Amino acid sequence: MDTEKKENKEIKKLSLLIAAIIVLVLLIAGAGYYIYHQKKEMGNLVEAFNLEKESLEDEFNELSLQYEGYKFSVGNDSLVALLSTEQAKVQRLLEELRTVKATNAKEISRLKKELNTLRKIMRNYVVQIDSLNRENEQLKVEKKEAVRKYQQATTQAATLKKEKEKLTERVTLASRLDATDITVTPVNARGKKAKRIKRMQRFVVSFKIAKNITAPVGEKYIYVRLMKPDDDILVKSRADVFEFEGKEINYSMKKLIEYEGEEVQVVLYWDIEEFLSPGTYRADIFADGNLIGRKNFTLED
Repeated sequence: MDTEKKENKEIKKLSLLIAAIIVLVLLIAGAGYYIYHQKKEMGNLVEAFNLEKESLEDEFNELSLQYEGYKFSVGNDSLVALLSTEQAKVQRLLEELRTVKATNAKEISRLKKELNTLRKIMRNYVVQIDSLNRENEQLKVEKKEAVRKYQQATTQAATLKKEKEKLTERVTLASRLDATDITVTPVNARGKKAKRIKRMQRFVVSFKIAKNITAPVGEKYIYVRLMKPDDDILVKSRADVFEFEGKEINYSMKKLIEYEGEEVQVVLYWDIEEFLSPGTYRADIFADGNLIGRKNFTLED
């Protein structure tokens, strides 16, 4: 009998313990659901704050772009300076906004008020700009008429200038010297024409300066550049240079001649002291800063 009572007592304790555990589980589940719900609401609220902040940033950017656009459309330096100052304020406030937390309602509200103030200032500037634009339109009409008269007056002068330039160009071209009958002859030690490179001792460069009664007369330097197949120039010294097309370039040989407008025979000699490879060489002839003749010649091994 005592044993039965004892078992009943134990069963009651166990039942109470299970009931307590169930109640505790229900409380924990309820608390968990409440916390989850609160977190979700808080997340939605933070998302809303972030969206509001992003929207405010977009409005600041838009206002800054409006200032930038008006700066380019206004020709008044003083007004451009004022627009630049206001644009700088917009940029400063935008930087402040970017550093403010989205949940800082007080700062967000302050920046909204600042934005509204800047918009009012912008509207005042727009009125001034419209007034200036109307004045500018009138000035454009007057300027267009003045330009038309100016263009009409200068068209004839421009035509005369072009005709003068063409005439000057024709005279310049006509006065250039011309090298003709160009020959480059490789010779051996006895002065005979050599066909093989190993027998060549000297190049004889011969040509004529053609008759030209329009060319300036007097002493003239004639320069010759001997170019190898790889376009490297044959020189005795890298200090041997002359001016051509605004820069100094090397020459192989030069000769001073007296030119009186009549045909002149010119002969120059190049002593071969360097290694020569087979291929196509070139002789370029210059005078008075102009290229007056060119001749290709081939050397065989």
